[in-house]
Amino acid sequence: MPGASGVNMEGSCEALCRTLVSQKGLQRETADISQSVLYTSLMGLLLITDNEVQTPEGQIVKGGCTDLRLFKSYFQLLSILQKEQLTLGSGRVGLRNIGNTCFLNAIVQCLSHTHGLRDYSLLKLYKQEKFSKEDAKLMEAFSQVLSGLWDENEGDTAVNPRQLYVLFKEAVPCFSGYSQQDAQEFLRFLLDKLHTEINRRPYVRRATKEPEQIYSRFRISEEAAAMWKKHLERDDSRIVDLFSGQLRSSLHCSLCSHYSNTFDVFCDLSLPIPKRSSAGEVNLRDCLDLFSQKEKLDKENSPMCERCNRHTECTKQLSIQRFPQVIVIHLNRFTMSRWSISKSTVHVSFPLTSLDLGPYGPVDCGPVLYDLYAICNHTGTVNMGHYTACCLDENGWRFYNDSSVTPVSESQLQTNQAYVLFYRRSNSISTTVRK
Repeated sequence: MPGASGVNMEGSCEALCRTLVSQKGLQRETADISQSVLYTSLMGLLLITDNEVQTPEGQIVKGGCTDLRLFKSYFQLLSILQKEQLTLGSGRVGLRNIGNTCFLNAIVQCLSHTHGLRDYSLLKLYKQEKFSKEDAKLMEAFSQVLSGLWDENEGDTAVNPRQLYVLFKEAVPCFSGYSQQDAQEFLRFLLDKLHTEINRRPYVRRATKEPEQIYSRFRISEEAAAMWKKHLERDDSRIVDLFSGQLRSSLHCSLCSHYSNTFDVFCDLSLPIPKRSSAGEVNLRDCLDLFSQKEKLDKENSPMCERCNRHTECTKQLSIQRFPQVIVIHLNRFTMSRWSISKSTVHVSFPLTSLDLGPYGPVDCGPVLYDLYAICNHTGTVNMGHYTACCLDENGWRFYNDSSVTPVSESQLQTNQAYVLFYRRSNSISTTVRK
């Protein structure tokens, strides 16, 4: 690795990463795309559990990585990024609607402005990372669309996403045909299929029901870390790096006062919208409060208490245990009744910068700040609707309506059409690590 001889290892992977960042002058947000990807990748090493590994140069590094192959991949990434340079256009290019595909166009534009995914895709770094020897066909098609959107020789012609859509429908047959589809469902399926293709881990068939792990002697943070490590042993990709977080579900038995916790991985938060009168005002915090409020469960709907060994009345509460780099917030505007689906048109206001999710995380985790960079909007009704996107670039916000791209002011972003919000982490991860 060029320049490695001058690095003071100080016996830790953390020292190596921080020294590389210091010597290379890397920053989280930098105009040099390759350096931005390198920064994110190196910082990822700091979040992995302790172990002792040997670098490609033969040096022993303590702490930071449990998988030598993964550790080497970061050194290979450094070498690649020193050679590769991305020259990007403005990104203000539309997508052709090929038959009720506005849901696809809006979501792809939002993902296209997710810099960590965009740069990774355009540099085709998945070819070095993925475990499978099979071609990542969907990822290739996705990268090809992004290449057209960020071509420095951009013209007036919109990019045609047909190949991406064809391959996606092959992978997810329920999206076949040309009927209207839900953008949030498309996002979930797309991220899942991309993850499967570029997973750094081999495929392992999951058991029908895995044995429950007992962590009663551990702190909540240790139990959560153990479950997260178990997840990464099977699912580890750039999609996980960026979008995956961890939810904690806490149950409190009313009979014996026993607390039990379960942890689940999430790639988006689906928030309920409080019911208000037409004159009432709802903000994003109201939705988050409703999502995380305590819910009373009766005996018929409660799980078995671990201590009482029977169904009892209990309270359930959700919180965020691990915060992702990018948090996708879905405003659940569509509700299904026995006979029909209805749409909420309540106006939900949301912050453009410094959204603090710390109050919804572990106790005393401190501020956890996010900045908005993309919005997927839905206009119209359940049966006759249209999706558009608003995305932030270095010169301000742009409105993406299929093949049309126009400027949009910040004051125009706050509408009752906002459906999926994309926020990126703006403060240090270290502020949320529990002692």
